[in-house]
This record gives sequence, C-alpha cells and structure tokens, in this order.
Amino acid sequence: MTRVRPAAAPRLRGVVLALIAAAALIGSAACFGKAPKRSLRVCADPNNLPFSDRDGAGFENKIAELVAADWHATLEYTWWPQRRGFVRNTLAAGVCDLVIGVPTKYELTRTTRPYYRSSYVFVSKAQRRLGLQSLDDPRLHDLRIGVQMIGDDFNNSPPAHALANRGIVRNIVGYSVYGDYSRPSPLSDIVAAVDRGEVDAAVVWGPAAGYFAKSSRAGLALTPVAPRRDSAALPFVFEISMGVRRDDAALARALDEFLVRRRADVETILDSYGVPRVEEN
Repeated sequence: MTRVRPAAAPRLRGVVLALIAAAALIGSAACFGKAPKRSLRVCADPNNLPFSDRDGAGFENKIAELVAADWHATLEYTWWPQRRGFVRNTLAAGVCDLVIGVPTKYELTRTTRPYYRSSYVFVSKAQRRLGLQSLDDPRLHDLRIGVQMIGDDFNNSPPAHALANRGIVRNIVGYSVYGDYSRPSPLSDIVAAVDRGEVDAAVVWGPAAGYFAKSSRAGLALTPVAPRRDSAALPFVFEISMGVRRDDAALARALDEFLVRRRADVETILDSYGVPRVEEN
C-alpha cells in the first residue's frame, strides 16, 4: 500500500480544494448559460394609437419597453384588437401575462397601483375661445358636439349618457369609440372632426385627445369635463393601472415596485404623448 508522506498531505488537500472550486465555477457558468432569459409577454392592440401599435409607437409600448429594460427581459407581444373578448383571448388564455393599461380595479384582471389618472376633456378650436368646461353649459344645446359612442345604449360612454340625460341629443354627432379599424390611428377621427370644423367641439377621453391635438393644424384647446362625476354610475375621471391574471400576485407586486421606483420615467413618457392628468380629489 502506498503511503502519502505527511509533507505531501497539505499539497494534496490544496489540489483537491482547487479542483472542487473549479468544478463549482464550471457548474455555475453552465447554469447561467442554460438559464432561460426572462420574457415580458405583453397583450396589446396592434392599431390603437396613442396607446399601442405594432410598430411600438404608442405610450404603452414605451412603458412596456421601460419595464423590459429595467428587468433585463425580452419584450414579446401578443396582438389582439382591444375590444370585447380582448382579455379572454389574450391574458385569460395564457398567451401573454400583462396588459399595460386597464381601469384600476378592472374586474377581469388583478390590477396594480394606478400610474396615471386622466379625464374626459372638451376639445375645441383654440381660436374660437369657447372655454367649455361644464356639461351644464347652456351652449351645448346649440353647438354640434362630437361624442365617442360604443353603440349599445346601456354600454355607452359616460359623456353620451350625461348629454342624453340633459336632453342634448339632436345636435350630437357620434364617433365610434373603436374608429375605422381598417385605417391607421382609428381613434383620431373625432379629434380630426374638430380640427376640420365638422363639429364645434367634442368630448374625448383625455389620452387620445391630448395626443391627436398635438398634430392639429388649427390649434385645439383641451379642458377637463366638469363635474368629475355626473352620478355614482357616470364618472369622467378614471385611474389607469396595469393588469395581470387574477392569480398572478407575484407579477402584480413586481410591477407595483417598478411603478414606484420608475415613476419619474413613466411620467416623462406620458408627458411626451400629451396625456392630460388630473390630481386626486
């Protein structure tokens, strides 16, 4: 039997420890090499500026890019028109994990903390100096007013209901809340109608109004609709959050942390798109 001389034992232990350390490093490197890169799977509308489009030109696209960069994740999209069946065919189907913009406390998703609060606004030509602010302005009975319509009287937009409740019906010009989806930027129709003088004013959801008013030829004025709430069932101010599957609490928590930490960057994106925001009462 071969014996190891006492003087050689420390050297042998050193070799063994070095081999163990090298094996650990190799194993660690192999694990990192095989680890899948994190993906941020976003559900979005491919033709819904200023919110999102397939070219990544919407502010929700930019916020998604900010999240992906912050998390060192690859950004992947599942495209689907954002109308009835959107959540069912995307988030609920498990083909994507995140909707960048949904109403806070939206019943079909778990929602994050709100990251902006906007309002319906009056849109009119600045040169006319109409100064519309209130739904109770008597001039609304005579002006041609553009309003976003959904189509079903029981599911219509808050402005459509509020004006109808005041007997302002015959001078209303309806524009589909979905627009002509066969064309780019379908939400622009109602703002363009004010710009062309087809209507005297319009009541439009703030982010769309602010974005499309920036490219107006005539120069448009925007003022928040008052009151903020026409009744318990007819608010005009809405908080917007991110939406995930109802059982995905971990992702919601991670997004909440992101929204707190990167709040200034999100605000910068919203500002660049002209998104009007209102303070909490």
